[in-house]
Amino acid sequence: MTVRRCIPWPDKRLRTPAGPVEQVTDDIRATWDDMIDTMEAMPGVGLAAPQIGVMLRLAVVDASTERGKAVRMANPGILHESVQLREHDEASPNLPGVSAKISRPRAVTVRFLNDRGEWEQQDFVGLWATSVQHQIDHLNGKMYFDRLSRTKRDMLLRKAKKGAQ
Repeated sequence: MTVRRCIPWPDKRLRTPAGPVEQVTDDIRATWDDMIDTMEAMPGVGLAAPQIGVMLRLAVVDASTERGKAVRMANPGILHESVQLREHDEASPNLPGVSAKISRPRAVTVRFLNDRGEWEQQDFVGLWATSVQHQIDHLNGKMYFDRLSRTKRDMLLRKAKKGAQ
C-alpha cells in the first residue's frame, strides 16, 4: 500500500473520461488500496483513479466519522438521485488551496462492481452521496468547479493560480 501523488490541474488526464474496468483483479485491488491510503493521507472522503493518473473507472469513498469504512467501486453509475439537493463545500487535491459550495442531490442509488467483482447496488446519503457524485464526475473527466457559473469558475481558477505562485 502506497500514498500516490495526485496529478496537478490542468493535467489533461483530469479532463479525460476514464476507461471501464473489465474485471476486478489483484492489480485493481492493489490500486484501490493505494487510493485509500492516498485519500486518508489528504485527508479526504473520496478519490477517483484519474486523480492519481490511473485512467480506469475506479473510486473509493469513506465519509464515515470513524474511518476504515471505505467503499471500493469499479464502473460506478448513478441509477437514481433524489430531488432534494444538498450544498457542500467541495475541493480537490488536484487543485489545492481553493474550494466552492456545490449543490448536488442529497441521496443517490449507485450500481458498481465491488471488490469481489460482483455487481452491487447501494444507497448513499449526505456527505457519502456528495463524495460518490464528486468521484463519478472525475471518472467522466469533470471537476467540481465545472458545476459553477463561468464567472465563479474563472474566479476560483485565478485564485488557485495566484496561490500556487
